Amino acid sequence: MAREVPVARRIDQDVGRFRRIVRGQVRRNLKKYITQGELLGKVGKGVVSIPLPQIRLPRFTFGENRESGVGMGEGGEGDPVPRQGGAGGAGEAPGEHVLEVDVTLPELAEILGEELRLPAIKPRGREHVLADVRRYRGIRRTGPESLRHFRRTFRTALRRQVSSGTYDPDRPFVVPRREDRRYRSWRITEVPQSNAAVIYMMDVSGSMGTEQKEIVRIEAFWIDTWLRSQYRNLEVRYIVHDAAAREVDRHSFFHLRESGGTKISSAYELCVKVIEERYSPLEWNVYPFHFSDGDNWSGGDTRYCMALLRERLLPRANVFSYGQVKSAYGSGQFKVDLDNEFGADDRVLTSEIPDREGILPSIRTFLGTGR
Repeated sequence: MAREVPVARRIDQDVGRFRRIVRGQVRRNLKKYITQGELLGKVGKGVVSIPLPQIRLPRFTFGENRESGVGMGEGGEGDPVPRQGGAGGAGEAPGEHVLEVDVTLPELAEILGEELRLPAIKPRGREHVLADVRRYRGIRRTGPESLRHFRRTFRTALRRQVSSGTYDPDRPFVVPRREDRRYRSWRITEVPQSNAAVIYMMDVSGSMGTEQKEIVRIEAFWIDTWLRSQYRNLEVRYIVHDAAAREVDRHSFFHLRESGGTKISSAYELCVKVIEERYSPLEWNVYPFHFSDGDNWSGGDTRYCMALLRERLLPRANVFSYGQVKSAYGSGQFKVDLDNEFGADDRVLTSEIPDREGILPSIRTFLGTGR
């Protein structure tokens, strides 16, 4: 005779099955979620509300209908029922409703990694520096009541009663005494520390419009999500530039718009300053990202940018990533110059983002090296 599965276990099985269904649905629609950017407005504390389509079955509502009913309409007995015309045509598809399911950011990062086949990042910097972490792995005879280990206490009391002959199987009462009590205790464990600093730079001159900034905002969200799953601590800084550069908060980064020219070296100089003052490469894994439409004010400034990258930025960074967002006014020349200068250097990653469809390949380019 088959044993009946406990209710609690059946519930756990159903929940697990539901989570697998949700995970598969999110993975199948990942490209849609990324290109539409609809998740960015649904981010809570550590979770994202994922909209999933569902079909809601109709249900009957019982109650009195005082206004109309069978035999209560106009006309006499035997009269044909008049045909009612509607404003729209008939349809054969069922109505679709939306169910929102909370998915944690680590789960979302795992789905992204599986879909793009992203390798786990091998940190540098503090990967070999050990930090002391307290973990409750020991048992002792004294301690606060809040740390009393019930199972160990019960087992000790049972063993004492059995050995002393006071345990009665017909009346199986186990009463712990003071000497039976056991408490959890911590042990100091050394664990590797790995920190990451992400520095986003973006051209906010007049040629970078609202759509270009939205593309950058979507890509930055998914980059952050993946990097947070790889590092214990992640800090993010934002730098905007036109002819001059300055550090701003996150909201200003994605909404600020200037009308001046473009001098990319100003952003690189400020980025180097931020790294030197706050993020030593011995302790931090540094990820500079630069987004632009490819315009720079002069060839001389472009050459200066290349020198800044080679001599000051690349020695301090894990990788340097440049994403070129297409705009109606951008020349796209800066990516050409970067590829010509650093095409053989795996520390410099460049991608072209023509529209929202290019976000996913760009993320794969930036995060697919495992560095």
